[in-house]
Parts: sequence; structure tokens; C-alpha cells
Amino acid sequence: MTLAVRYLAARTLDTAPAEILEPGPGQVELAPSYVGICGTDLHIFHGDMDARVKTPAVLGHEMSGRIVRVGPGVADWQVGDPVTVMPLRWDGSCPACLRGHQNICQHLDFIGIDSPGAMQQRWIVPADTLVRLPESLPLEQAALVEPTAVAVHDVGRAGVQPGDRVVVVGGGPVGILIALVARAAGAEVRVVELSAHRRKLAEESGLATWDPAAEDVVEAVQQWTGGAGAEVAFEVSGAAAGVDTAVEVLGVRGRLCLVAIHPRPREINLHRFFWRELTLVGARLYDRSDFEKAVALIADGTIPAERLISKVVPLTQAPAAFEALEGGGDVMKILVDCTTDTEGAHA
Repeated sequence: MTLAVRYLAARTLDTAPAEILEPGPGQVELAPSYVGICGTDLHIFHGDMDARVKTPAVLGHEMSGRIVRVGPGVADWQVGDPVTVMPLRWDGSCPACLRGHQNICQHLDFIGIDSPGAMQQRWIVPADTLVRLPESLPLEQAALVEPTAVAVHDVGRAGVQPGDRVVVVGGGPVGILIALVARAAGAEVRVVELSAHRRKLAEESGLATWDPAAEDVVEAVQQWTGGAGAEVAFEVSGAAAGVDTAVEVLGVRGRLCLVAIHPRPREINLHRFFWRELTLVGARLYDRSDFEKAVALIADGTIPAERLISKVVPLTQAPAAFEALEGGGDVMKILVDCTTDTEGAHA
């Protein structure tokens, strides 16, 4: 018997037996090892995406694992290969796809939201979604490849260059990953975050931080940049105040990259955009090159993935882990260990 974590209704998850299927042509069967819980999963848990998610729904799209069966017609993959999954399926025929922007396909199937995800002990996926992992990379750390790919894509969308002064507003998992990727690209980086726990974690990863409750961030940026303002700001907080800060810290022709999902329209200082010729860019998901770069950044230690993992829980404790993440500040990333149902949890 295999188990799966299922979303049933707002704030209702269970762990139930899952049907065992054969991988079809072009498919593989995976044994997920570790699955991360992200902000989108929490939105689903809260019932905010019920119009999109079909219940019962198996969640999870940040994962690592190994191949256990290979379907007909699958080449280049073997049983036992360590892999992660780029959880996107696009139609290839919509206007976005025809222009080469498959990550924003107008009929996108985001696996783990629109179709069954990885939070189960066996998982059938198309072979073309697989991304190879090096054997030397611990599978716990590899579960952070997907959010790191988000960060790689965001930094690319913002056009971060060596020497840029970059302000990241919001020091959650994706915010810290963006800061680390931007630093690896040669930027000078500051992270703005209210939570003392998250600031401490960022600082332990070698990042400088500001507490917006204790200091004037805009004034701090002016001092840091000699009055010029930052070249790039990332809005990762999802808060109205975060939007204001991200706009105000930018210098002439600065670039604001919107990363957070804002559930409602926000007021924004458009005069500032006019006066300083600012640019606003959106950033959504990733492509295969982002995933491959993310694997390399974690494997070579540029991204200290182990620092971001707050705890690992067995599959049957996943529902409680969702509730723990609602507390916010003192928890960064929780992984679900799909290899066991009752043993093996650790902090």
C-alpha cells in the first residue's frame, strides 16, 4: 500500500491509501523522497484556490526522489536515477507557447495544483519533466531545487548585473534564495525582513539585513548607495508596505521585480515610475535552464540549502506541518519525508 496526502476542503487534509498505477508510454514512476511545503500549498490549504483545485487533490511540487519504474518508450532514464521534477505541462499551441514562453502557457498544467502532485509514496509523471540530480547531492537539499529555480528565473527577469545594489523585500525562503542567487551573480544585496528569526538565518548565510520596524529602509538605502538608490528591488513580501518600500528604494531607471502573489490589487506610486523612469517586471515560474542552474548552485554549495530546512516530518504528519507553517516567522522550510509514514522525523 502507498500513501498520499490529500487536500479535501479548506483547512482539511488527510493521509489515505493511493491507487498504484502503471507508468504509461513516455512516463516514469517515482518514489518521492522529500517534498517541500510552499506558500502556494498554504494558499490551497486555506481554500483560496478552490475554484482551480479539484478535490481530493494530492499536493506538492518541490521534490526530490528516485525512479522506480520506466514506462514504454522512455530513453535515457534508469531505475534508481536521482531526479527532481519541473512541474509544468504546457499545450505548445497557445500564443504564449508559440512565442517561446511556455512557463506562462495560457492553458498551463501546474503539476501539484492542476494535477496530482508529489506528496505521496509513488508518483507517475511524464519523463520529459524530469531533471537529473548528481548522486553526490543529498536528496533533502535537492528538494529545494524548485524554489531555487524560481529565484534563478527572478534574478534573470530583473537583469541583475555584477555590481548592482539589490534590495530584497521579504526574507522568507524565496526571498533568501533570490538574495543568494543575486549575490552569486555579483550583486551587493540587502534583505528587508521583520522577523528576527529570518534575519538571523539570512545573516548566517552571509547576507546583510535591515529590520523595517527599527530603521528607515529608504534612508538606509540612500546612505548605502551614496544617494543614488538601488538598481534592483524584489518584492517578495506580498504586503502593501512591501510594495511601497520596493518602489521607494529604487534609483533612476531602477528595476522592480514583482515575485510575491498579491491576492488583491495594490496602490502603487506611479509618479515615482514616471519621475525616475522605473521599470516593473513580473516573474512567474521558470524554464529548464533555470532548473539546471538551480541544481548546480545547490550542488556546489553556493546555495546553503540545509540552512533553510527547519524540520523534516514523516508523511502522516504532513497535515500538522501545514498548520505549523501558518505561524510564519520561526519556521522557514518544512520537508515531508515520503519514504516513511511514522519514523524518521527530525529538526
